[in-house]
Amino acid sequence: MPTAAVALRAAIHHALSADSGLTAALGGAHVYDEPPRNAGFPYVTLGEARVSNAAVDGGATLEHQLTLHAWSRQGGHKQAHVITGALLAALDDAPLPLSGHRLVNLRFALADIRREADGRSYHAVVRFRAVTESTP
Repeated sequence: MPTAAVALRAAIHHALSADSGLTAALGGAHVYDEPPRNAGFPYVTLGEARVSNAAVDGGATLEHQLTLHAWSRQGGHKQAHVITGALLAALDDAPLPLSGHRLVNLRFALADIRREADGRSYHAVVRFRAVTESTP
């Protein structure tokens, strides 16, 4: 059985790759754990994760802080905002099935959209908070 963090990451990747709103914003299912060399813009990567113990009764309840990165080079901030909106629509409060675990909730926490130092690329950092429990 995968850990809760691995199961959650896999479920998020699957949900994003299958989401019609996000794939329309990206021009395809350009969602990567690790982007291929010379990946075309725009695309989304699954980023950093922080997992902490959230159990109050000795159970296996975990809190996950997940970061997604959206990369764009066209349309100024607008495309980055559209992709960010699609990420929120796809994941905020989504009832994702997890292998061997139960997703208690998945909520949007923060989005930070900025122009990168190259002056051409836009980078959206989108964070979510999730709580999982182990299933018997």
